[in-house]
Amino acid sequence: MANHLDYDQLFEDALRDVVGTVLQRVVKEGLPGHHHFYISFRTDQAGVKIPDHLRGRYPDEMTIVLQNQFWDLRVMDELFEVTLSFNNIREQLTVPFAAITSLVDPSVRFGLQFRGKKDQDAPTVSLQEGGGNSRHPSNFKDDKEAEAATNQVGDDQTADVIPLDTFRKK
Repeated sequence: MANHLDYDQLFEDALRDVVGTVLQRVVKEGLPGHHHFYISFRTDQAGVKIPDHLRGRYPDEMTIVLQNQFWDLRVMDELFEVTLSFNNIREQLTVPFAAITSLVDPSVRFGLQFRGKKDQDAPTVSLQEGGGNSRHPSNFKDDKEAEAATNQVGDDQTADVIPLDTFRKK
């Protein structure tokens, strides 16, 4: 038994529960208004299930967009599953909440960023609402800038996978 309470980890776990709650609401009610999410996750984390061709392109981390083109979103206690289209082929992804490194909703300039187990020197959690950490993907001038940066899903019904570095200020 540890000789101290790890408040940082407890706080991060609670915020991961927020991600699950948000996704569960989307399952029940759909995406309200202009809300949409960029979810980044560690592809090398235990329990992550993605097609081999995606794992080859994104061996460490990838970002998915839940906006117009996603299907079969299911949320369990420890993970979520979603089907996205890659090059017009629907593929199912399984992502444990422990693998998530960030969730951003640029429509309301909100983001959560998690340190995860692999980066102990990073800040525990960066909770943004319209400012603050300039490296955080929620710092867009407006939603149009976010859309331009991500090459939004078009009529081809193909989801884009965006490296997190796309959002970082240089």
